[in-house]
Amino acid sequence: MLKRILLAACAVFLLSLPADAQDETGPMQAILQAHSDIILESSRRTIQPAIDAVAGSGLPQAQAVLEAWQARDMWYRKADGLFFRAEPGDDGYLLTDFDTGATAGTAPKDALDQIKPNSGIRALIGTALVTFQLNDPDRTRRADALASLERGANADLLAPLRASIEPEQDAGLKARKQRLERLLTISYDPDDAARVAAIGDMSGDLGVDVRATLNPLVATRLQVFEGAPPETVNVARRLDSGSDALSRDAAYAMLVEAGLAPARITPASLREALSANISDGAVAGVPVHTMSDPARRIEAYNALAAQGIVPPYLTEQAVDDALAAHRFAAIYAEPSPAVTAAAEAALQRINTRVGLNQALDLGLDAVSLASIYFLAAIGLAITFGVMGVINMAHGEFIMIGAYTGYVVQQVIPNHTASIIVAIPLAFAVTFAAGVALERLVIRWLYNRPLETLLATFGVSIALQQLFKNIFGTQARPLTAPDWLGGSLVLNDVVSISYIRIAIFVLAMIFLALFLFVMKRTRLGLETRAVTQNPGMAGAMGINPGRVNMLTFGLGSGIAGIAGVAIGLFAKVTSELGQDYIVQSFMTVVVGGVGNIWGTLLGAGLIGGLQKGIEWLNPSNTLAAQTYMIVFIIIFIQFRPRGIIALKGRAAGD
Repeated sequence: MLKRILLAACAVFLLSLPADAQDETGPMQAILQAHSDIILESSRRTIQPAIDAVAGSGLPQAQAVLEAWQARDMWYRKADGLFFRAEPGDDGYLLTDFDTGATAGTAPKDALDQIKPNSGIRALIGTALVTFQLNDPDRTRRADALASLERGANADLLAPLRASIEPEQDAGLKARKQRLERLLTISYDPDDAARVAAIGDMSGDLGVDVRATLNPLVATRLQVFEGAPPETVNVARRLDSGSDALSRDAAYAMLVEAGLAPARITPASLREALSANISDGAVAGVPVHTMSDPARRIEAYNALAAQGIVPPYLTEQAVDDALAAHRFAAIYAEPSPAVTAAAEAALQRINTRVGLNQALDLGLDAVSLASIYFLAAIGLAITFGVMGVINMAHGEFIMIGAYTGYVVQQVIPNHTASIIVAIPLAFAVTFAAGVALERLVIRWLYNRPLETLLATFGVSIALQQLFKNIFGTQARPLTAPDWLGGSLVLNDVVSISYIRIAIFVLAMIFLALFLFVMKRTRLGLETRAVTQNPGMAGAMGINPGRVNMLTFGLGSGIAGIAGVAIGLFAKVTSELGQDYIVQSFMTVVVGGVGNIWGTLLGAGLIGGLQKGIEWLNPSNTLAAQTYMIVFIIIFIQFRPRGIIALKGRAAGD
C-alpha cells in the first residue's frame, strides 16, 4: 500500500514538472526531488524520511544511490535541481543519471553542489544499506556487510538481518547470520520472551562476544532510595550500610551525592571555618586558647552554625539517623527480571564450561612443554643412563643443532625444504661432535664423575664462546614453514600452536625410533648389555668402548634434532642450550636414569608441574621455577632413583 502511494506521489510530481524536465526524470530522480529540501539541508534530525524513501522504493537503483550518497559522490545541479552521480573529468564533472546509469553530460564545478552528509547521516545511510548488502548477489559483499555488523550493530539492524537469513545460500554465512541474530536479539529485541529464548540458545557458546553481550545485562549500580525500592526497579540485592559490600562512609557519601543529606564537616574544614571567624581572641564567644579541646572547637562551630554563618555540624548520631532513613540496593541496568535471571544462569553455565576448557588448555600447554623437555632430555637420558657421564655440554649440542638449522636456511630459502634437510644434517653434525667429545675427553674420565662434570662444563663454555665469535651475540632467526604458522583453535578458550603440535609429534617419533633401536637392533642389544653388566658384555665379545662412543654420539645427535625443533619458536643464540640443560637433567633424574619410559614420565611431570605453578602464580615465572626445584628435591628424597628405577651400572648396582 505504502509503495503504491509513493509511486502515485512520484507520478503527480512528474506531471507537475516542465516538459523538458520530465524527459530527464525517472522514478528515483522523482523520489530525490520530492525530498530535495531535506537532502540539501543535510541535517541528521530531518534526513531520515529521505533515506527511508530511497531504501523503501523497491527500485533496483536504490542501493547505488545510497552508496553514492554515503560516499559523497552525489551532486546537485543548480540549473534544474536534479541529482546525479558526478566524477571529475577533463571538461568538468561527468554526470551519471541515477535511473538509467547513462552519462548525462558534463557540468563545471561551479554549476554543481556536492551533497556532503556528515558522519551521523552516513551512519543512517549505512543502516539502510545493510538490507541491500546482506542480500547482495556477491558473496564477498555479503560477508563484508556481515563483518561490519559483527563489529558494531544497533537495534535498527536486527530486522534486516533476520530478513536476510532465509534467502542466504552460503552455509557458512548463514550460520554467522543466525548467530549474530541471536546476539542482537539478546540486546535489542523488545520482547522479553524472545530475549530469554535467545539467551538459552547461546548459553552453551564459549565465544567472547557472547559473554560481552550477556555481561551488560547483569551489570549493577548502587542506588539509594527514600524507603523501599519501587516495584518497577530490578533489584539485584539490598545492601546494609556499614557492611563489607557498602561501608558507612561510602553509604553516606551516596546520600550527599544524591542530595538527600548535607555534607559532613571534615576536621580541616572545621579548623578553616573557626580560623575565618576569630574576633577579639574568641570564636562565637569561645576563647581561642581553649580550643585545644576538640569539644570546645565543636561548641564554637555549633555557635557559628546557630548564627547561620556556617553549615550545621553533623553528629555521628545524625549520620546514623540519615542512613537509617534510606535504603540502599544494587540495581540491574537491565530492567527485566526475567532477562537478568536468564543471563545470570547462562553466564554461570558458560563460566563452568570456560573453567573446564581452561583446564584443558592448561593440560595441552603442559603436554606441549613436556614434549619439548622430553625431546631435549632423551639424548641425555641415553648418555647418562648407559655411561653414567654427567655431560654439561649437552645443552650446547642443542644449540649446535639450532645453528645448523639456521645455516641450512641461509642456503635453502624454502622453509619446508630447509627443515627437511636440517633435521638429518643436525643429527649428523651433533653426532660427529658427540663422538669427538667422547673420544677426546670423556673416554679418559670414566668412573670419575666430578672430573667429567668439570671437563664438560669447560667444553660448554668453550662452545658457547666459539659460536658467539662465529655468529655474534644477536639472535638468529630459524623460520618455521608457513604450514606451521598459526594455531589449532578448538574454541575461544582452547588453542595450541601448530609448531607445538609438530614438536609433540617429533618427540613421539623419536620415542618410537629409540624403542626400535634399543629393542630391534644389534646396537640396542649391545647397549642394554653394557648398561646391565659391562664386564660380562666385554667377556661376550662386545666392545664397551665402541658402544659408549656410538651411544654418546646417538644421544648428542638427538640433542641436535631437538635444537632444530626448539629453534623454530625460541631465539637461536649461543646461550640457547643453557635454557634447557637444567630441565633436561631434572627430567632424567626424576624419571629414572637411563630409562626412556621414565624420561617420558619425568618430562610429563615437570612440564605439568611448571605449567600448574605458572597458572597459580602467573606474574612470577622465576618463583614458579623455584617451587618446581623445591618439589623435585622433596620428590628425590622419597624416590632417589626416580619414577622408574634402572638396574645395572647406571643404578649403582
